[in-house]
Amino acid sequence: MPRFVVPVLLRYFYSIEVDSAAIWERTKEVFAKNWHLGVTAFGGPPVHFQILHKKFVQNNQWIDEQLYQEIFALSQALPGPASTKMLFCINYIHGGLIAGLGAFLLWCLPGAVGMYALSLGVSRIGETLPAPVYALLSGLNAATVGIIALAAVQLADKAITDKLTRALVFLGGVAGMLYTAIWFFPVLMLAAGLVTLVWDFKWLYHIFKPFWRSRPRSTRTNTEDFRIRHAATTGNASQGSLQHRHTAATEQVDVPLASLEAGSVPGRERPDPVVDSESSVRVVPSNIQLNLITWKIGTCIIAGFFGSFVIIMTVRSLIRNPPRGVSLFANLYLAGTIIFGGGPVVIPLLREYIVTEGWVSPRDFLLGLALIQSFPGPNFNFAVYLGSLATAQTSLPSFAGAIIAFLGIFTPGIIILTGVMGLWKVLRSRRWLLSVLRGVNAGAVGLVFTAVYKLWQIGFVDAENQSGSPLGRDPWWVAITATSFVGGAWFGLKAPLAILLGGVMGMAWYAVVKA
Repeated sequence: MPRFVVPVLLRYFYSIEVDSAAIWERTKEVFAKNWHLGVTAFGGPPVHFQILHKKFVQNNQWIDEQLYQEIFALSQALPGPASTKMLFCINYIHGGLIAGLGAFLLWCLPGAVGMYALSLGVSRIGETLPAPVYALLSGLNAATVGIIALAAVQLADKAITDKLTRALVFLGGVAGMLYTAIWFFPVLMLAAGLVTLVWDFKWLYHIFKPFWRSRPRSTRTNTEDFRIRHAATTGNASQGSLQHRHTAATEQVDVPLASLEAGSVPGRERPDPVVDSESSVRVVPSNIQLNLITWKIGTCIIAGFFGSFVIIMTVRSLIRNPPRGVSLFANLYLAGTIIFGGGPVVIPLLREYIVTEGWVSPRDFLLGLALIQSFPGPNFNFAVYLGSLATAQTSLPSFAGAIIAFLGIFTPGIIILTGVMGLWKVLRSRRWLLSVLRGVNAGAVGLVFTAVYKLWQIGFVDAENQSGSPLGRDPWWVAITATSFVGGAWFGLKAPLAILLGGVMGMAWYAVVKA
């Protein structure tokens, strides 16, 4: 390093004024708002998104609806655990990088400790479990499916802004059910983003214009009435009147894209957006601060991550018989880098990188899969359980395997997101990015419905079906799923209570049918 670099760095760091009182206040605030989430957020990523929206958008106003939708799309479009990245982003925006990391640990550690304790118990059991335990697990799974289905419907209400996004939600869910591969989910979300980009900028408009029938006058009038009602509900009646007069004079509909993202009228289609410029004015409310790194630092972080990825994969391939700890970290580091779509994708990938290697038995894998649905926090904590079991018969202690797995699976997504947020701070005013995120958002919600289907297919577990079978094999499990869905939708039943009720109903089924 050149001699002049050290003095420059020293002057830079010593010139930073550290307000210890402000840091302490912010630390207390982050702890107060996040400490309980790691032990109360049940139901997996779809439910987590609803919890985070209610807490940080509706109750505390740390971010607004527009920022929430942008962060949601980014969390789905980048690799790693989706709901964990969402929580990290919200705290990062509000309190800076340290606040984001602190919230991340509060969110992950309770479930990680619980899964590690579970691995210690599973390593000491026989080939099969008592029949009541299977009934309990099946009840928990059935209730979880109902909770995720409800969350999927609620997320769709916010993601659908027009007929295009409605179609993308539907097609994303269907495509995810018909085919599953490591590369397929990110390609689906990218394709959805490109479709909305082409649609919003009307790049194919001139090609199909001769075949496009003009809308009747009554349709334009209904659109104008919608805009007036929307302006009145948001307190912008005067602005709505001006827009109405402008529309009446020009007979054109001009709806800002930003108003479509917020989802201010859930479950209702808004008029198709017309994009007329490359950028728009994106005003952040005065009570919201974007405490993010610069785009230059973000670019360096992303480049550094990909450098580390190449080094780790190269070392893994060069060592003929690597130690279990090295192989475990490399496999999970790779998994954390290529997992797009969060929890629904991590399950088959972890099976490929852990069970196929012979480190964990299929029975233990499926047992942990059934229980992770009833644990709070991110589903990626499943890797902690698998890491502990993978090193149980080696010279490494089980807790070392759990730590290695935790770092391997979570690190890539958090590092990439940290770097991308620096770029997002600069690019978030670009209309093309907003269009892409609108489509990615819709495609990601479609994949939540895919997760419902996949969990349904493996929800019932017993001694003869330790790999899981569909819940529809017995009407009672369907009733449990419906109970958790209806209980949450109509009666405000909380996710932890719904899961507990599902376990009780599973035990009741065993007492009546099997005992």
